[in-house]
Amino acid sequence: MSDVAHLYGRNPVREALKAGRRKVHRIWATEAATGEQWLRDSGVPITVATGDELERRAMSGAHQGVYAEVDPYPYSGASELLAAENPLIVVLDQVQDPQNLGAIARSAECAGATGLVIARHRSAEVTASAAKASAGAVEHLRIARVRNVADFLIEGREAGCWSYGAAGDGRPYTDVDFSGGVLLVMGAEGEGLRPRVREHCDEIVAIPNRGHVDSLNVSAAAAVLLYAIPR
Repeated sequence: MSDVAHLYGRNPVREALKAGRRKVHRIWATEAATGEQWLRDSGVPITVATGDELERRAMSGAHQGVYAEVDPYPYSGASELLAAENPLIVVLDQVQDPQNLGAIARSAECAGATGLVIARHRSAEVTASAAKASAGAVEHLRIARVRNVADFLIEGREAGCWSYGAAGDGRPYTDVDFSGGVLLVMGAEGEGLRPRVREHCDEIVAIPNRGHVDSLNVSAAAAVLLYAIPR
């Protein structure tokens, strides 16, 4: 079967079935996992397999007894996200860790964000690992890829959105009025926002740090801001 992706873990496979945005072709599951009602009701051919076989297929021991062959991830168009009324879009600037991508996607979906934007190059993609880290949220959240993040911020401004970059030297987010369309721009771990991306942000916002560690992980920071902005 050509052009087929894969998923592993109970939540990623279950959410792919629920969302219906990409076809689930076939499922492999341990005998214990086949007792799950959602698997029995899926209507997808299921092959009983050992945990070792699933680990080989998934190339991960985090399969939770379930592995599936699915269609490639259905990326959305960036213009579709901007067309929403007062959108809340998370924009990732060279976030390359699929675990962070997945965690941010999970927070964005739970917070009701319009979608998420990543770059086509030097950025994590929606892989099985990212889907697992998102607990299947990537199946419901619209994610778009763009050639250039800074150019997308310009496009967002033309669509009536304001861009807010997250950085430690910014204005406290509690002092910012986030009304209207919002592009929340998060930089890579350790590097932050690239100069050109930062230049095209309308404002830089910060999460006040009351502890001893320098900063939050990018996925934790995104979660804080995603829930603060709608308020």
